[in-house]
Formats: sequence, C-alpha cells, structure tokens
Amino acid sequence: MFENMDFSKMGELLNQVQEKAKNIELELANREFSAKSGAGLVKVSANGKGEIIDVNIDDSLLEDKESLQILLISAINDVLAMVAQNRSSMANDVLGGFGGMKL
Repeated sequence: MFENMDFSKMGELLNQVQEKAKNIELELANREFSAKSGAGLVKVSANGKGEIIDVNIDDSLLEDKESLQILLISAINDVLAMVAQNRSSMANDVLGGFGGMKL
C-alpha cells in the first residue's frame, strides 16, 4: 500500500485531506435528503450531516398513534441511511484521490 508513497510530503497530504474534509462538511450541511413512508403519509427530511430538519405528518395519522410511530421510525431510518450512504460515497471519493485509499 505504501510502496510508491513519498513520506516527505505527508504533511502536505494531511493538510489537503483536512481542507477537503472542511469543504465536505460545508457541502453536507447544505444537502437535503427526504424519505417517505406509508405512501407519503409521513415525510422526513434531513441535511447531509444527519440532522432531521423537517417532519411532515398527514392529519389522518393523528388519531392512530401506533401507525404514526411505525411510519415515522421507517421514514427516519430511511433518510438516515441515505445520509450515511452519501457521506460514505463522498469520503471514498476524497480518499480515492490520495493514493487509492478506501474506507
């Protein structure tokens, strides 16, 4: 893995990685992901950092607590899985530019 790596440039390489990581964090904060469950009765949105930023619940679910809970959990899990997949993909893209490293 390190056969062709020039260790004298390691500090420069680390600075580049840190700069790219900062840029990714800014980009993630501005991305938005949404997931629906129950044929759209529940919609949950999150930013790329994994913070839930919106929850939309159809009025028809307000009297059915159990269904609401199930659909809410499903939508939250789906949107967080999207965020995780996106973060992993972005990290692999960045690290791919530094000697082919993969997470």
